[in-house]
Amino acid sequence: MHWNQTYVSSSPTPLPPACVRALIDIGTNSVKLLVAEVADREVRPLHEESEQTRLGKGFYETHLLQAGAIHDTAVAVARFAARAAEFKPSTIRVFATSAARDAKNQAELLETVRRVSGLRVEVISGDQEAEWVYQGVTSDPQLSGHRLLILDVGGGSTEFILGDGAHKQFRESFPLGSVRLLEQLQPSDPPKPSDLARARAEVGTFIQSNVVPEVGVQVGAACGPCWLVGTGGASTIMGRIEGRMNSFDRDRLEGMVLKLDQVRSLVGRLWALPLAERRWIIGLPKKRADVILTGAVIYEGVMEQLGFPEMRISTRGLRYGGLLGSVSPTA
Repeated sequence: MHWNQTYVSSSPTPLPPACVRALIDIGTNSVKLLVAEVADREVRPLHEESEQTRLGKGFYETHLLQAGAIHDTAVAVARFAARAAEFKPSTIRVFATSAARDAKNQAELLETVRRVSGLRVEVISGDQEAEWVYQGVTSDPQLSGHRLLILDVGGGSTEFILGDGAHKQFRESFPLGSVRLLEQLQPSDPPKPSDLARARAEVGTFIQSNVVPEVGVQVGAACGPCWLVGTGGASTIMGRIEGRMNSFDRDRLEGMVLKLDQVRSLVGRLWALPLAERRWIIGLPKKRADVILTGAVIYEGVMEQLGFPEMRISTRGLRYGGLLGSVSPTA
């Protein structure tokens, strides 16, 4: 259900025809594998897989990754590497994002993954993460000709990228993510109305203080039409819930439009149910039934604070961008 990434530049290196590549993405919440055929700037996924290891669990108080989560992550990387090898890829690459980027014991994660899997991990910067997201989303010809604000809500950070075709006007990674916010808020189960009110207030304050000064003046009505595009796990899960999809269906999700009223309604529904009942919602993976609370609130907050009446979903994003730009092996 996912794809992955590794090294990219704003001027990607031309690719040889029919090049099979494997990418393993170590995120704050899960590890993801994508094996794909890449040719002539096109990506054709061959195999996608995801395993939740919660690398960022308990991280934001101490900035230390827990030993159990490090072990589970390394084992997942090794398993995915073995699975990827069945496709005989030219490269198997591994990268890590927000939690690994900020961890005091980052070296412990990198060494454990190297020892268990034999692969070297690249810890990418927030700016590089945003660059890859942009490269991936704009590989879609339906989006490449429009002015876009791309939003990727991850477990530990959220990337904002504003651009028009090949020209990026703004990109930044903000320390606002679904796991990070969930651990900060610690809502009751089931959540109380006051928990949702606090979540919305926290997100609204963060966006007004950090995002609006940077992005708001560039997406106003005076600046011309601009589409909001959501990419990454939280946005696709929201689309799956709306479409009642039991599994990840790229063809149905790509380009799906969610209206602000739909997002508000979904947020209200999710926050009204206990965890045990959310796990039975069609389209919502059981292991994501906790973090979807805060992920959905972040998307809702951005739409409200920046004045977007709708959001388009892209299934490309970060790992697509990495596939199009990775040029050398990590092993």
